[in-house]
Amino acid sequence: MNAYDIAKPLLFSLPAETAHGLGHGVVGLAGHAPVDRALARHYAVDDPRLRVDALETSFPNPVGVAAGFDKNAEAVRGLAALGFGFVEVGGVTAVPQSGNQRPRMFRLRADDAVINRMGLNNDGADAVGERLAALEAPVPVGVNIAKSEHVDTAGAPADYLATYEEVAAGGDFFVVNVSCPNSQGFEELQNREAMEAILTELQDAGAAPLLIKLSPDLPEPAVADTLDLVTELGLDGVVATNTSTDRPDSLESPNRVETGGLSGAPIEARATEMTRFVAERVDVPVVGVGGVATAEDAYRKIRAGASLVQLYTAFLYRGPAIAREINLGLLELLERDGFDSVEAAVGADLD
Repeated sequence: MNAYDIAKPLLFSLPAETAHGLGHGVVGLAGHAPVDRALARHYAVDDPRLRVDALETSFPNPVGVAAGFDKNAEAVRGLAALGFGFVEVGGVTAVPQSGNQRPRMFRLRADDAVINRMGLNNDGADAVGERLAALEAPVPVGVNIAKSEHVDTAGAPADYLATYEEVAAGGDFFVVNVSCPNSQGFEELQNREAMEAILTELQDAGAAPLLIKLSPDLPEPAVADTLDLVTELGLDGVVATNTSTDRPDSLESPNRVETGGLSGAPIEARATEMTRFVAERVDVPVVGVGGVATAEDAYRKIRAGASLVQLYTAFLYRGPAIAREINLGLLELLERDGFDSVEAAVGADLD
């Protein structure tokens, strides 16, 4: 039994957001020398077969942390020390936001899932940008950019631009979040005209590499229309997917009735299907996220076309060794199937 197994019953006796805050704080402290170096020796898997070159940078491994865990860029170094190959911070908005009222995060323990309706609580682009600029991150850092709560659709392009300008110096890639299910006004952004206005504004400002994050709840024709825009504008990548407002009939936890975005095991199949759908239609890197908890989960998304994968919910359930476990498992799966690298396995299951 490891230290996390011992601490887990105590953490899970606390409200989900309280436990998350404690865990995040510990990871943030772990990013300071010499603790980070000691952790990296234990958790990081250094193997050239795991390296992925994408989005104009080199990732030491394909397993990253999804947006939402480190909203304010306070734990990047600690997450890197735990063996993650990259971190996406945010969502970041132009102004500080407190988010929705608590409680706003709920465990679905019987389902290995979480429902959250956090509401994009963050310190704002100015504060996050200052942290990123001073970070000297040991792994690539993406910045998830979202719309401020008070801004309407017409003002969204300028709002996204204001955020980008504050965080530009500290990000290795930038993810346009138009699919957050937990904050007002995002449904109106998921049409072609609104997305094009936002993306064009950011491209004109030099935002690159620039990716868009898709909702798993969009029907295929709407996804296809968005992917046409990805190609027409020459975007650099796609993140598939965000959390879901759907509630599968298989959910067993009493918390399944809570509103918000569902993440974790129940959306794994849908997210992998979306990864495949996207990869078959665009010639840019795809970041697969949703229900990744094991090496097999990550490998399915890689074979379905994901160059990189992200997780969040499984980190809460399985603890700090998860990146190491997945990376070691990926090496075994690559060897089993005769691939000499992760990159060689990307899209292996596509027609």
